[in-house]
Amino acid sequence: MPFTPVLRAEALKVRTLRSLCGTLLAVFVVTTAFSALAGASDTSDPDFDPLFTALSGVWTGQIAAIAFGALAVSCEYHGNGIRLSLAAVPQRGRWFAAKLTVVAVPALVVGLVTALTALVTARAVLGPAADALTVGQQVRGVVGCGIYFMLMALFAAGLTALFRSGVATLSTLIPFILIVSFVIGDAAGGAADFLPDQAGQIVLYQTHEGTLGPWTGLAVTALWAAAALLAGAWRLHRRDA
Repeated sequence: MPFTPVLRAEALKVRTLRSLCGTLLAVFVVTTAFSALAGASDTSDPDFDPLFTALSGVWTGQIAAIAFGALAVSCEYHGNGIRLSLAAVPQRGRWFAAKLTVVAVPALVVGLVTALTALVTARAVLGPAADALTVGQQVRGVVGCGIYFMLMALFAAGLTALFRSGVATLSTLIPFILIVSFVIGDAAGGAADFLPDQAGQIVLYQTHEGTLGPWTGLAVTALWAAAALLAGAWRLHRRDA
């Protein structure tokens, strides 16, 4: 079967499953709301970073992006739906590529819209405290945020294909990002910049002192996502449906 009909079929699944649409909506609502709340923070703090403050809702919004990637793949394993999908598309690589496309594109688009809205909202709250931000820094923050959401959704999709379970993915990634990453970060110092979440979020800072820069940080997150996707593809090819 050609790739285009497979892509259309997978896109239809995303549009018709309320849980998937709900997670994308949650990305927008949660990120924007928490960014606006962060904008009311104390701007006299010497560590205050106006760009990261304006986009800090990403820290909670990424949970919804992870859930979107995990649910998009795990829905195939409910009621053995994966057997029907692979019966219709025997070329497993083609099916998996279509699935990842319908995860990546919506996550990127929603991520970009969310980042722009969060930035505008938080800037209105921050007022003069955000005047030091240049246009280039703001564009980099918005674009980087959208890419980060996409990479985290793909990271979750790859792990779900590997684990064959959305619950296992969420039980692994969410505690890691919310708890373990910070514990490791405090103990490991600069090495924490190479963790998938902390590396990708460097692009959200106006300035950052460390080994990685904004785009190299996103590249590290992309490598984590690529490793998860390769592992998921390997499991898909090796394991019977």
